[in-house]
Amino acid sequence: MTVHFERSGAGEPLVLVHGIGHHWRAWEPVIPALAQHYDVVAVDLPGFGRSPVPQHDLGMPSAVTALSEFFAEQGLDRPHVAGNSLGGAIALELAAAGLVRSATALSPAGFATPAQVRRALAVLRGHRFGSFTPAPVLRLFYRTAFGKAFSFGWLVTHPSRLTTERALSDTLALRGGKGFARVARHGHTYAFTATTLPVPVTVAWGDRDRILLPVQAEAARAALPEARHVALPGCGHVPMSDDPAAVAQVIRETAAAAVPSGEAAAAG
Repeated sequence: MTVHFERSGAGEPLVLVHGIGHHWRAWEPVIPALAQHYDVVAVDLPGFGRSPVPQHDLGMPSAVTALSEFFAEQGLDRPHVAGNSLGGAIALELAAAGLVRSATALSPAGFATPAQVRRALAVLRGHRFGSFTPAPVLRLFYRTAFGKAFSFGWLVTHPSRLTTERALSDTLALRGGKGFARVARHGHTYAFTATTLPVPVTVAWGDRDRILLPVQAEAARAALPEARHVALPGCGHVPMSDDPAAVAQVIRETAAAAVPSGEAAAAG
């Protein structure tokens, strides 16, 4: 399977995984800070961004398999991983499977009630419907503060910080995400059920998340008592845009709690 990715920096590998309908550029605000410490690999999940839609199922097991195969292809030996939303759930699944050295999950899927899942997916489907507005119209719309707030206010706390180009790029990625419908169908029934986390894990939640509500952070805390749980003050569902410094710090702290790669190899 082909997985598109962008790579920068040097150090231990750190894989960044976006949410449903997004693409690798979701992580652009934090990549410069992270690339000072890690070999940063930001991926487009299968069916999103520039990664093609696979013929097989797009449920969670397939996503975990695709990334584990990608790790092997790229020579990434148990990398650190950080993910947002769907990507956060994937990060937790990779951690539970022992395929990564540490995992940071930002507002991860998998801890919502059925009603909360339906609400979140309804909002995201509405955003995708709007993404089919002609690109020239979107570009003009996103030159205004109202346009950014109208289109991105559900996702981030500070939509005015998005450039016109970034707002348009994210919207076109949502439009072009051919895996969206198939992944969303699986999202209705997905729940994170693993009870053992053999590596350091942090679950971080924006306290102003309007997609996966902050109350779900309490469900995650109850389900994963051995993980570290932190709030991201003033952040929405995509905290990388709202407070990149705080997100980068949480990821660095989680990775620092892991056994260094050389020591892990020696122990093995």
